[in-house]
Amino acid sequence: MFIDNIKIYVKAGNGGNGAVTFHREKYVAAGGPDGGDGGRGGSVIFRVDPGSNTLLAFRYKRKFTAGNGEDGKGDKMHGKSGEDVIISVPPGTLIKDPASGKIIHDMAQGGDFILCRGGRGGWGNRHFATPTRQIPRFAKSGTKGEEREVLLELKMIADVGLVGFPNVGKSSILSRISAAKPKIADYHFTTLSPNLGVVSTGRDGKGFVCADIPGLIEGASEGAGLGHQFLRHVDRCRLLIHVVDAAGLEGRDPVEDIKTIDRELAEYSPELSGRPQIVAANKIDSLDPESPNMTELEAFCRESGRELIPVSAVTGEGLDALVSRCAERLSEMPEPVVYEADYAETVSERDPKATLVRRENEKYIVEGEWLMDFVDRIDFNDYESLSYFQRVLSSNGVFDMLREKGIKEGDTVNIYGFEFDFVY
Repeated sequence: MFIDNIKIYVKAGNGGNGAVTFHREKYVAAGGPDGGDGGRGGSVIFRVDPGSNTLLAFRYKRKFTAGNGEDGKGDKMHGKSGEDVIISVPPGTLIKDPASGKIIHDMAQGGDFILCRGGRGGWGNRHFATPTRQIPRFAKSGTKGEEREVLLELKMIADVGLVGFPNVGKSSILSRISAAKPKIADYHFTTLSPNLGVVSTGRDGKGFVCADIPGLIEGASEGAGLGHQFLRHVDRCRLLIHVVDAAGLEGRDPVEDIKTIDRELAEYSPELSGRPQIVAANKIDSLDPESPNMTELEAFCRESGRELIPVSAVTGEGLDALVSRCAERLSEMPEPVVYEADYAETVSERDPKATLVRRENEKYIVEGEWLMDFVDRIDFNDYESLSYFQRVLSSNGVFDMLREKGIKEGDTVNIYGFEFDFVY
C-alpha cells in the first residue's frame, strides 16, 4: 500500500522538576540546600530515510512522544535528560500545519529538523539560597515539552517524471532504463502508486532519478481516475517525459492525448504545465507504416517546440537516446525545488510564558501554562516560598495585567485553585 498524506500527533518530553533537599551529614553543621536540577525533556526530531518512498510506517502509529526529564535529586544530583524521539520520513516529505495547510519544513535536503523541543529542567532549591534566605523550601518546576498535530505530505524527489495516459508503457520504459521492477500488465491502472528508479548514464557513475506517475485521464486534476492522487509527485520533477502510444493500439490519438494531459497539468499547477518536456513516442515496434500518427505527432511537436524521440519499451529501440537526452537536459537545469516554510505561529500558540487574565463573576482568573507548573511547586504555608511567588508574578507582569483589567483592592484573584485578595 502506498500512503503519501497522513496526520500525526507529536509531543516532546517535559522537563524534570528541581529538588528541594538539604544536606545532612554527621559532623557537618549547616549543610544547606543541595537540591539538584531537573533533566531536559526529549525533543521530537525528523530525519530523512533515503531508502523509503512512502509514509506507510505511519498507518498504524500516529502518536509519538519523547521521554520526560527526571527530577533532580539530593546532593546536587542532576536529573537524567529524556530520550529524543527520531521520526524517519522519506526524502521530500513536507511537514505542514493541518489547519492552514502551510509548510512548516521541507525534508528535501536531508538534515535533521527539530519540530518540538523538550521542556527545560527546573532549578533545585540550591539556586535560591541567599544570605537572607538560607533555607529555601521551594524549587523551580520543569517546563512542559512542546506538542502539536502535523500533516505529513510526501512529494517525491525525482529528476524526471513519466506522465501520460494509462497503458501507454510508462512502467515498461522505467523497467528498461533502470533497475526498478514495477508491476506491468496489459490493462488500465496497473500502476497504483508512483515508482522510482535510478537511471545510470554511464558518465562517471552519475545518473538521475526517474518517477513513473500512475496514468492520468481527463478530469484527473478534479479527482477523476487515480492520477489526481499523485500529481503532487510531479511537482519536484525538473523534466517531464510525456509517453504516448504512437501505434494507437487502443484507438487513441497521441496528439489529443498530449493536449488532454497538458490541460490536466495546467489545472493542477500552471507552473507545472510549463515544465520542459520530451515526448517519448512508444510502441513504434507495432506502428502501422500507413498510420498518420507519427506524421501528425512530429508536426505537433515541431509547432509546440517539444523534442520527440521514438522508442520501443519492448525492443529497447530509442531508449539509450532518450536517457542520453534526459541527462543532457538535466545538466542545464537548476536543482529540484525546495519549498520555503510559510507557517508562522503567534506567541500565544508556542510561548509557554503566555498569560491570560479574565474576569469571571466577581473573581479575576489568571491562566498560563507556566503558571500551572509554577503553582504546583509553591509551598503557600512557607513565608519565603510565598514571597518568591509574589515576586515572580510581579516580574512577569501579572499584577500589571490585573490592573489593566480594572481590578480593585480587595478583589479576589484565582490562579489554579489558589485564591488571594489583591492589595495595591
